[in-house]
Amino acid sequence: MIQTAFTRLMGVDHPVVSAGMGAGNADGELAGRVSEAGGLGVIGASFLDAHEVAEMINRAREITSYPFGVNLLLFSNEHLLEGVLGANPSVLSTAWPRADQDLKSIFAKAHDRGIKVMHMVPTLDDAKKSAEAGADVIVAQGTEGGGHIGLMGTTVIVRQVVKAVAPLPVLAAGGIADGAGLAAALALGAQGVLLGTRFYATTECPSPAAWKQAIVASDGHDTIVTSVPESLTGRDWPGAWSRVARTRFVEEWLGREPELRRRRGEVWSALERAEAEGQLDYRIHHVGQCAGLIDAILPAGDVVRQIVAEAEDILRKTLPAMVTADPIRA
Repeated sequence: MIQTAFTRLMGVDHPVVSAGMGAGNADGELAGRVSEAGGLGVIGASFLDAHEVAEMINRAREITSYPFGVNLLLFSNEHLLEGVLGANPSVLSTAWPRADQDLKSIFAKAHDRGIKVMHMVPTLDDAKKSAEAGADVIVAQGTEGGGHIGLMGTTVIVRQVVKAVAPLPVLAAGGIADGAGLAAALALGAQGVLLGTRFYATTECPSPAAWKQAIVASDGHDTIVTSVPESLTGRDWPGAWSRVARTRFVEEWLGREPELRRRRGEVWSALERAEAEGQLDYRIHHVGQCAGLIDAILPAGDVVRQIVAEAEDILRKTLPAMVTADPIRA
């Protein structure tokens, strides 16, 4: 078993967290299974209504008595905060605030209820601000991750944040899908890892099976950082880019974002028709580069156990064998 400051703080067995993917992709079933396996499952509440969020929280509690979290993308989901806090999850997970939002006040509302706060950041400056605001755990996310990201690589941003906010526990995110990634994160000073794409490709994730198979089929080279999704949705993610698969839809609109913004209505209709016709390559698919490390759709609990077992083997056998007291040359 790998114990860290994060596992002790959260009361979980393993330093493995499932990302709170929004719009229903990280539901109570997925979060509950991750927590039941000893990790920390996180429900993605963003862009849902309060009733849907409550149902997901209830489902997680049916599955597990262990800690789990609920994630809010703050820039457009703060209206869900009171309902989430009222459900009393173990952890409030947050990310992507607007500049005019008061993180200290938001975090204090959680702390007043005995709820811990885990905040994700893409930059060193954001990490410092969230530490000053009172976050209990900071997730340093590298640009290799899927969905909405910054532009710093994981190994750099994680190490920067670890050094800047010590002794606060830091989780590494972005491009991590296996035990080697967990071992590497620990070597950088992180106290655990948060994974999105790896848990997207699980049996419990409610997204279409064909989308999960696309992750398995990917070699990780077929993703791109772009603003096409935001040009379509009109949502202002403050400071974020999107990493998505280079689907036929994305290829069609790369470099044509102004036109896409002007034609949103008809383009949405085209996407809906393509989905109804089973054209699953004509879509937006948020995928991280770690898709190239994923070769099977597995139950979420198996993912947690495999990652931890692989990391333990590396930490106990592979790395110690590389250290010698004797110099190679006399």
